[in-house]
Amino acid sequence: MQIKLTDRLSFKQASITVLVGFLLGTVLSLLQVVLDYSSEDAAINKKINALLETSYQPAARVAYNIDAELAQELVRGLLRSPGIIHAEIIDNNGTALGQASRPMAESQWRRLSDALYGQARVFEKYLSVEHLPDEALGRLRVVVDTFAFGNDFLQRSGITLLTGFIRSLALSLILLVLFYVMLTKPLVSVIQSMSRREGNTLNREPIRCPRGHERDEIGALISVTNEHLRSIEVEVSQRRDAEERLRQYLNELENIVAARTTELKAANLQLSSSNEELEQARQKAVNMAQARSEFLANMSHEIRTPLNGMLGLLTLALDGPIPSEQRQQLGIAQNSGKVLLELLNDILDLSKYEAGRLELEAIPFNPAQLLEDTAQLLAQNAAQQVELCVAIHPNVPQQLKGDPTRVRQIISNLLSNALKFTRAGYVDLQLDWQDDALELSVSDTGIGMDKQALERIFQPFTQANQGITREFGGTGLGLALTRRLCQAMQGEMSIESQPDQGSTFRIRLPLAKISGAELPSELHGQAVLALNDSVRTSRVLRDYLLHWGLSLVNSDASRCDVVICNQSTQLNSLRMRFPEAPLLYISPYHAFVSNEQATRLQPFQQMTQPVSRQRLHSSLAQLLGQQDATPRTASVPSNKLGAHVLLVEDNPVNQMVAKGMLASLGCSVTLAQDGQQALERLPEESFDLVLMDCNMPVLDGYTATRRLRADGRWNDLPVIALTANALAEDRQKCRDAGMNDYLAKPFQRDDLKNMIHYWLQARTEASGL
Repeated sequence: MQIKLTDRLSFKQASITVLVGFLLGTVLSLLQVVLDYSSEDAAINKKINALLETSYQPAARVAYNIDAELAQELVRGLLRSPGIIHAEIIDNNGTALGQASRPMAESQWRRLSDALYGQARVFEKYLSVEHLPDEALGRLRVVVDTFAFGNDFLQRSGITLLTGFIRSLALSLILLVLFYVMLTKPLVSVIQSMSRREGNTLNREPIRCPRGHERDEIGALISVTNEHLRSIEVEVSQRRDAEERLRQYLNELENIVAARTTELKAANLQLSSSNEELEQARQKAVNMAQARSEFLANMSHEIRTPLNGMLGLLTLALDGPIPSEQRQQLGIAQNSGKVLLELLNDILDLSKYEAGRLELEAIPFNPAQLLEDTAQLLAQNAAQQVELCVAIHPNVPQQLKGDPTRVRQIISNLLSNALKFTRAGYVDLQLDWQDDALELSVSDTGIGMDKQALERIFQPFTQANQGITREFGGTGLGLALTRRLCQAMQGEMSIESQPDQGSTFRIRLPLAKISGAELPSELHGQAVLALNDSVRTSRVLRDYLLHWGLSLVNSDASRCDVVICNQSTQLNSLRMRFPEAPLLYISPYHAFVSNEQATRLQPFQQMTQPVSRQRLHSSLAQLLGQQDATPRTASVPSNKLGAHVLLVEDNPVNQMVAKGMLASLGCSVTLAQDGQQALERLPEESFDLVLMDCNMPVLDGYTATRRLRADGRWNDLPVIALTANALAEDRQKCRDAGMNDYLAKPFQRDDLKNMIHYWLQARTEASGL
């Protein structure tokens, strides 16, 4: 039996030994090279410094006597030293008394030498004489080409590595021969002896041991092998007996399997019956969930209808001349109605999620503007000693594609929760864009929570403990709904909290980025003085201003292009100090300065906290005279729309609410009790817009709208649905019927005003085209 050289034990053992020796030799050689390199590196500096010490006194005398000829001879003498390529003596005025140079040496190894020691080194020594040691006469400067030293080091290193390789190669050959003689050759003879044996001679002829190996491992191997060969015959006989017994066991096992099969058939029949019962139970649970969802949808419609009347009539009552005490009472009632509406919306959304009927929109929206608008709206809920700060990272896209209503709901729930439980300190909102996902964090210094509370707060209608409910109120729906909305948008939600130290909520939502115009970042480098007593707001201002290309100046600056301040008491002094610089006042919530003071401070603008990036950029652009940098905003409708509206509504209370709101907006109203009356009114008068209820007797709003569109005479007439059905499929049903837009009950007068203004403007533009 032939064994390849590379498969022999002698070759493998020699290879491993040589490999270890080679690696060890290489490491030692490299260590020697490193030590040699370190020694040579230190020797360069030592030699040159010694040379400078030797030339110090002559150079000092030359500088003292200002002898240019002697200076030239001295520097030429320095060039004779190995490695020096440039030498010069320079007086205190920077004039060279003498200088000499020569080119660098060229070699194929120069690049490696330069990588190790650098291409050149510069040495300088200041000159003085003994009787005037403190007076510098000039300096002696030399430039050293390190290749003169590095070349010697490379040669020594090459010799060291080459000799190490030769030693390893010689060692491998010697070990290969020794291992072959001591190990491979006797093992080959044993293998050949075993290969010549026949099966019927296992116990008759033992294997012979090679001479000289009776007491080593090979002899022990042969002895064990012969012992095993003798026992094999015994094992073969025993195995035959075992096979016979195994046949008997197999016959018995077949009988047992047949009996078990009969039992399994009976168990399968019982399992099938159980599965049918489980399917019936599952179907019953599905039907119950569907019934609950339909019940909540119907209850939502039935509650929204009277709630629309209540909130609408309260709004109209607050517009009238009433005593202050009654105005306060009606305002409290209106706020209570809004809270009830928010609770209804949360319950409905949670029910839709659990029933698998929560549908998400995919429309463009501005995440930064959405965050800032929500923060401005909820800023009035902050306690007096709480600072609300909003920070938006510059890389947040201007346009994302998703469901802005649900994103606003998440932001509103987290921010409301943080403001509710924070009595002093701060509430921070940060918006970032990382790895194609929108990242929102809300941090506060509120009451915080322990680990047990964290496990409960995401359960619907559950808060951290009963004391929280008594002291702060709430239903426990906000965080539960927020987590489910994140899950519906394939997002993630995490929380970190410590009792009495505050909480941090983090939201990550993977949304699609839409390419579009970004917020202008350059404001042409004007100088800004930003005075703010809040560390967090100051940091946000600083980041925004620097990103837009503005430069920040200190409070002791003599001039600046614009001043930003959040203290009203400093405005007059700042105007006197910088009479021409525009002032931007960042005031607490609704703490505006008077019109008279604003007139005296011109040029002047003011904005409320928290700082809005969009409004800050727009204000700075206006104050600095860069009107092109001001972003375009939608025009705000006036309170006098002057439209002729056809109101189609069967509920008397809702009729009263809608007519009152439309009248306060300067609209003339024609009333129709149902869809059939609306179709009869249309040819009689000229209408600018139709407000259509959906569920009415005689003829509902869907059918009336389809007939209106089929007529052809009113294809350009805007039809806006007014309905208490708040589900996404209801909105789609309105669009399928031909309605232009959708306004859910109960609605606010501002919502109605904006909706009417938008469609009046759209109709005007379309007719102009």
